[in-house]
Amino acid sequence: MAWQRGVTLVELMVGIAIGLLVVAVAMVALMASRGISGTVSDASQLQQQGAYAMRVIGNQLRQAGSLYLNPDPASAGTGADPMSPVAFETNTTGTEGNNFNQEDTLGKVSTDSSLATAFRRYKDRVFINTDEIALSRNCIGLPKDASEDRKTESNFTLEDAQLKCSGNGSTAQPVIGNVAELQFVYIEQSLGANGSEIQYKKAADVKNWRQVQGIQVCLVVYGTEPVDMPDGSKYMGCDGETEVDMTTLTGPRKNRLHLLLRNTFQLRSQALLEPSI
Repeated sequence: MAWQRGVTLVELMVGIAIGLLVVAVAMVALMASRGISGTVSDASQLQQQGAYAMRVIGNQLRQAGSLYLNPDPASAGTGADPMSPVAFETNTTGTEGNNFNQEDTLGKVSTDSSLATAFRRYKDRVFINTDEIALSRNCIGLPKDASEDRKTESNFTLEDAQLKCSGNGSTAQPVIGNVAELQFVYIEQSLGANGSEIQYKKAADVKNWRQVQGIQVCLVVYGTEPVDMPDGSKYMGCDGETEVDMTTLTGPRKNRLHLLLRNTFQLRSQALLEPSI
C-alpha cells in the first residue's frame, strides 16, 4: 500500500512567505501607480482650472477700455502727450447704478489683488428677437436681457482661497477654488524724457487710469493630492521675489502641487472718432 506524503511545516512556511512577498510587491506597485496617476490627474486639473480662470478674466479685460486712434499723427506737436488720444467710453446716461463713467471702466476699486472692469452694454438687433437686446455678459452671466444696466461689470477678488466674481448687483460667486495668490500689475504707457515709456505699476502707483494699456494677471493654484516632496521644494511667488517652500506650508497647501500662471491682456482697441466718446 502506497503512502501519501504531504508538505512539511518548513515547506508550508516558505510557500506562504513567497506568496506574501509577491502580494507585497504587487501592492507597492499598485500604490505607486495610483500615486503617479493621482499626481498626473492633479496636475492636469490645475492646468484646466488655471486656464479657465485666465479665460474668464481675459474675456472681461479685453473689453474694458477703448483707444482713440489719431487719424493724423504727423500733425501732432512734439510736446503733445502721446496718451491724450486714449479714452474710455463714456457716452451713456441713466439712473444711479446704470451710469457709465471712466472710473467704472477700470481702476475704481482695483488693487494689487482685486480687479474691477466694466464696458458699455450695447444693444443689437438679433434674429431671435424683434427687439434689440444686449449680448454681452459679465463673469457670471449677467445682466439679463431685460436689465436696463448701461454697463457690464465684473469685480474679481480672492476670498477664502477662492477666485470670486460679482457684478451688476450680484453677490460674489466662486469661479475656481484652491487659489493661493492673485495679483494684478497694471501696464502704463506715458511720455518720458526719452519718448513713450512702458512701466509696470501697482494699483496704488497708477495716477492716470487712462494711460493703462494692459494688465498682467498672476494666479497661483494648488492641488488636492498629497505629494511626497523632497525638502526645499520651492516656487517663486507672483511678486517675483518671495520663494514659497511647499513642504513647510500648513493646512491644505502642505505638500501639494502648486501651479503659477501669468498672462498679459491688452485692453480693447477701437477706432473712435471723438476722444469724448
